[in-house]
Amino acid sequence: MASEFDLIARYFKRPVPAGMLGGGDDCALFAVPEGMQVATSTDLLLESRHFFSDVDPFKLGIKALAVNLSDLAAMGATPIGCLLGIALPRIDEGWVKAFADGFYTLVDRHACPLIGGDTTRSESDIAISVTVFGAVDPAKAMRRSSACIGDDIWVSGYLGAADIACSMMLGQMPMDLALLDRTRLALEQPVPRIDLGKALSAYAHAAIDISDGLAQDLQHILKASRCGAQLHESLLPIAPVLQGIDPARLRQAALAGGDVYELCWTAPIDAREAILKIGQTLQTPVTRIGSIISNQQLIVYDSVGSPLIDLPFGFDHFRT
Repeated sequence: MASEFDLIARYFKRPVPAGMLGGGDDCALFAVPEGMQVATSTDLLLESRHFFSDVDPFKLGIKALAVNLSDLAAMGATPIGCLLGIALPRIDEGWVKAFADGFYTLVDRHACPLIGGDTTRSESDIAISVTVFGAVDPAKAMRRSSACIGDDIWVSGYLGAADIACSMMLGQMPMDLALLDRTRLALEQPVPRIDLGKALSAYAHAAIDISDGLAQDLQHILKASRCGAQLHESLLPIAPVLQGIDPARLRQAALAGGDVYELCWTAPIDAREAILKIGQTLQTPVTRIGSIISNQQLIVYDSVGSPLIDLPFGFDHFRT
């Protein structure tokens, strides 16, 4: 049976760029370009909490890094490298190889080399922890506290598909295999908007990754910036594959659905043309959904212009 060190050497030991020190020493070493600051983020993925036990390990490898790269994207940062910690109840080399291949798919795509980490044995379930490092110009970093009154509010991609897939798999709504087939990819293979984040940093004021739900995560910007927002439900970019679903369920999925890993950002009105051009160039949908207001609350107007009374909550590990 392979040892811990065999697994690392066989599946997670690959060359890193010149000038970096990767796995093999007690610490990794890397440099940051002059005038830049380090941006870092970490996420923990637990079996049965963040992913289903039957997930394709290749797709899980992609998602494990994607959810962290999404945070770098929200800051407008360029990836530098990452660390991986993984706890496994047993060694299944086929599973580990597929996971590593998926993980390295994004390592290579976004030039974010794996430069260290740890492996250990767990008592039962799989646990995965990834930390990413990036470089960002501090003058262009899209901080949550930088939204301005009058800013447009934008969102990338489409909303709702991951939430619908997750709800069906948890038995919270009737299973529709055809619908699951159309939505599961959004849940298991999110696309980190690294290039979009870097391009937006020249125009946007504040940004956030909306992995815990649009309404909930947008309110983090509002609190940090001491402002409010008005959104229009009719402008929300609902995933086209969700046509025909009950409107109330769509509202829940679009406003509160988690596992989205899209960006929400604010930008001045005179940046509209530039932002639309960025979206066209990157072939990434970008949609203007509302504006920043002085009244310190989030107001969402329905299709007839009436404010919604009760906004759905996003994801919270400890909410009862």
